[in-house]
Amino acid sequence: MGRILSVNLAVPEQSTAKSVGITGINKMPATGRVPVRAPGPQTTGLGSGLVGDQVFDIAHHGGDDQAVYAYAREDYDWWQTELGRPLRSGLFGDNLTTTGVDVNGALVGEQWRIGADLVLQTTYARIPCATFQAKMGEKQWVKRFTHRLRPGTYLKVVHPGDVGQGDEVTIEHRPPHDITIAEMFRLWMLEPQSLPRLLDVDGLSPDLKDDIRQRLARQ
Repeated sequence: MGRILSVNLAVPEQSTAKSVGITGINKMPATGRVPVRAPGPQTTGLGSGLVGDQVFDIAHHGGDDQAVYAYAREDYDWWQTELGRPLRSGLFGDNLTTTGVDVNGALVGEQWRIGADLVLQTTYARIPCATFQAKMGEKQWVKRFTHRLRPGTYLKVVHPGDVGQGDEVTIEHRPPHDITIAEMFRLWMLEPQSLPRLLDVDGLSPDLKDDIRQRLARQ
């Protein structure tokens, strides 16, 4: 049985990445229960799906398909060994730090029930960016993060509810295909010639499918 180890909300800070400005990537554990609802469109909605969280770069983050970002504590522990330093939950910008959940092995479009009411659906993998690299302060961090195939997953809100530390995470639905979050990430980042495989995936965001078609047209 998977569980929520930590629920994390943004603590805004100035990014050292060029031209980024204020960022909400720095997230710290919250106390109590946090309401979660669909935030609406990326550029005109509420940003994050978690009440009390903040999104500043609305051109690239937030919106219904990126309402929640989940990362596994097990992957944090792996990175701790790889980097030789402690990594707290929320450092990667995750709203939900999980334990006992195969976040990267989840199928695209898989639905999770968290606690009594909240239902979330995986949408696509987190794509590393300059803000993330600046936050980590590691040389070639984007490249390293990409090649290790431990991206974590974005989720959309299927049914609103609230979430708190210790909530159980159960899989309510798995779509009839074999494309995992890690595999989607690998194709997008490392094997773009194979992106057509994703166009027939049940549960993949229509906006992402449009992005794939545009990327294929440019190749």
